[in-house]
Amino acid sequence: VEKGGKTILFYPRTPFEVAKVPDTTAAYKAGLRDGDKILAINNQPVKYFDELRSVLMQHKNQTVQLTVERGGEQLLLNVKVSADGKIGFIPHIYSLEEMRKAGIYQFETKKYGFFESFPAGVQKAYDRLTFYVKQFALILNPSTGAYKGIGGFGAIGNMFPPVWDWQVFWEMTAFLSVILAFMNILPIPALDGGHVMFLLYEIITGRKPNQKVLEYAQLAGMLLLLMLMIYANGNDLLKLFK
Repeated sequence: VEKGGKTILFYPRTPFEVAKVPDTTAAYKAGLRDGDKILAINNQPVKYFDELRSVLMQHKNQTVQLTVERGGEQLLLNVKVSADGKIGFIPHIYSLEEMRKAGIYQFETKKYGFFESFPAGVQKAYDRLTFYVKQFALILNPSTGAYKGIGGFGAIGNMFPPVWDWQVFWEMTAFLSVILAFMNILPIPALDGGHVMFLLYEIITGRKPNQKVLEYAQLAGMLLLLMLMIYANGNDLLKLFK
């Protein structure tokens, strides 16, 4: 949407569901589980996620009563809201195909000309990168529990629909390319960002880093990346047995 000369990214309102509840959060301790539907907070109906966020922000540092639907039954759960208006869970984000099948929205495909496609592609890449950086920041904050959602090759495979769709394929290819580009410029030894970091050090100080320091830094960077890969793919394997 364009407003005041600026392009604003928004997501359509959809019915609200709980996707994941990390076991370290207040929501999990209160009894909220994956797949639950939150119907109301203190008897105030919340159909959409923005409604839920608004109500929670009004009850910071307070205990609220959730009306939850699970397996066709309604449960009442008491949960403590944090100082930033959160209880600790990840919402289910409906895909466009899910919304179309549910009849929530009807979509039209907008086609761009050859020259129009370039600025549109740049804008979409920027929006995706901004969203990813925000999610990355959550992963670095242990209190959010977002690190438990890190996945590897299995998670990437699950991002694709069961039926082949060329549009989804190219969108995911572009998205993964943007993610890899961002990760590559992080100041981690063994990545391009790490090399840039040492080059800047050499430019600023006027002398090359010690060769042993470079070797140990490269080794540490490679070990860090290896541990991250093992952790991400290990999460995928654990999810298969849950």
